[in-house]
Amino acid sequence: MCGIVGYIGKASAPSILISGLKRLEYRGYDSAGMAVIEDGKVVITKAPGKVAALNERARNEWPASRFTDSRAGIAHTRWATHGPPTEANAHPHADQSGGIALVHNGIIENYRPLRTRLEAKGHLFLSETDTEVLSHLVGDCYQGDLFQAVCDALHQVEGTFGIAVISATEPGRIITARRGSPIVIGVGDGESIIASDASAIISHTRQVIYLEDNDIAIVTADHVEIRDLNRVPVTREVAELGFDAEAAEKGGFEHFMLKEIHEQPDALRNAIRGRLDFNLGTSVLSGMGTSPRDLAEVQRVILLGCGTSLHAGLVGEYAFEDLADTHAEVHQAAEFRYRNPLVNRSDLVVAISQSGETADTLAAVREANQKGAFVMGLCNVVGSTIARETGRGVYLHAGPEISVASTKAFTCQVAVLLMMALKLGRGRRFSRDEGMRLAREIEAIPTLVEQVVAQSDAISRIAKSYADNEHAFFIGRGYLYPVALEGALKLKEISYIHAEGYHAAELKHGPIALLVDGTPVIALANDVPGKDKTLGNVEECRARGARILGIITSGDHEAAAAMDDVIEVPACHPLVATIPTAVALQLLAYHIARHRGCEIDQPRNLAKSVTVE
Repeated sequence: MCGIVGYIGKASAPSILISGLKRLEYRGYDSAGMAVIEDGKVVITKAPGKVAALNERARNEWPASRFTDSRAGIAHTRWATHGPPTEANAHPHADQSGGIALVHNGIIENYRPLRTRLEAKGHLFLSETDTEVLSHLVGDCYQGDLFQAVCDALHQVEGTFGIAVISATEPGRIITARRGSPIVIGVGDGESIIASDASAIISHTRQVIYLEDNDIAIVTADHVEIRDLNRVPVTREVAELGFDAEAAEKGGFEHFMLKEIHEQPDALRNAIRGRLDFNLGTSVLSGMGTSPRDLAEVQRVILLGCGTSLHAGLVGEYAFEDLADTHAEVHQAAEFRYRNPLVNRSDLVVAISQSGETADTLAAVREANQKGAFVMGLCNVVGSTIARETGRGVYLHAGPEISVASTKAFTCQVAVLLMMALKLGRGRRFSRDEGMRLAREIEAIPTLVEQVVAQSDAISRIAKSYADNEHAFFIGRGYLYPVALEGALKLKEISYIHAEGYHAAELKHGPIALLVDGTPVIALANDVPGKDKTLGNVEECRARGARILGIITSGDHEAAAAMDDVIEVPACHPLVATIPTAVALQLLAYHIARHRGCEIDQPRNLAKSVTVE
């Protein structure tokens, strides 16, 4: 969610802070602010709205010398939690003296009693936020050593945080710490950059340090010293970022989402490359860290995720049961640790998260570890918290995903889950020949997706005639039911159309009452098991005046005849069909949103990485 940038070095701090915030805009936010140290003072400017508004205000209100001479500062894009998106609630927040400023991601759960205690000591608060309480608490603890003050303050708070703190009396360092909210430090030549996301760092350096929970770092232009909250020194490795600055640019596309849809053939090739063994008819996923004997002992697969990752897990549930003859179940990660789940050492728990920082999924990982399960991560971001805490799993290698609405992460998640199911299945029921056939089907996925992406203009023409609707239904059966859920999610995320995904059989158990003349029903009627029954459901909808858009298999004239409009996807294995079908729905949602004039990459109220519960 919110974005943090901090800079200390030899360049213009305000310019680098603004540039970093712009690279974090995709995370979702509603206000922005920055603070710099100048002539022994902390100077803060904030604005509701976009980073451009903050930049304009700073350029208009600050002297030019502040941009040329300031060498240290912190900045923030806020996604509102405590209090609306106003200038007063925007970060950074100062302490009572005005000499300390702080930016914060996360939630301080005990901020109310802390605020009451500080108010009793004479502190005056200007905002409704939990973060301002933390800044005042740091100031209250300050006795001439900012590092010690931050340590003392954090010992008193409950909740999650990723913070960066500056003090007018200590202009040569920034203090940063994390618990449950990511912080990465870029190590440059005579400069250091702090951020909540590596995309804010990549244009300056590829050498980074990822903080672990309860790490606190003293960051100067030339050095990073890391300790725990008890001031005990700890060592963290310097890693190299796995992508370059160009990967986080639009590359000539109108929106990041469209770029990322078009990147999916290459992203899928990267996810699949080197991971299929055509001789043995299996997959090679060394990151799983499992032997065939380990896999043979797995009695159940539990898939954890939220949102799009949850939908990928639902496809995985089918794959593990059908291919590997293994009981599988999907859990909404936010509920997992609160329902006292039955988990044991024979369970394989797969935590699915694009960012690897999703707070609910991370909490579920820790619960599964506590209960003795065999836990692994399925993440896109190398070095993310879930990847580090599981210690095993599979990276997607999809490249950075900037648009809030996930596209290539979903399709790569499904592809990797299919390979995981293939690997597990070859140790159980799948023959070598069956494995070889499925491996070839998986290998062909990027080509299948290319054929769908090539229809973008045709899908745009179809989408235009659906753009004025305010409601839509998506229906599918079997493997395609989770894709119906994902298609509805994509449409509602970026077009603000009320969209619902249903198992096709469920439509007549209530929702069909909502159908009126012209209501769009997007029917996933690919030529896979269950198609005939889905076509029956289509007829039920048509009889009530619905307008049917069918996603069908190329050349299926029977299915085409039942639809008002069609988008064709290539014939393939039923499980593999989930991926090109999802891509078709991504393009449909994108073009509907574009025709409606929506803000596609940064839809209202949403954030890319959900790092609070």
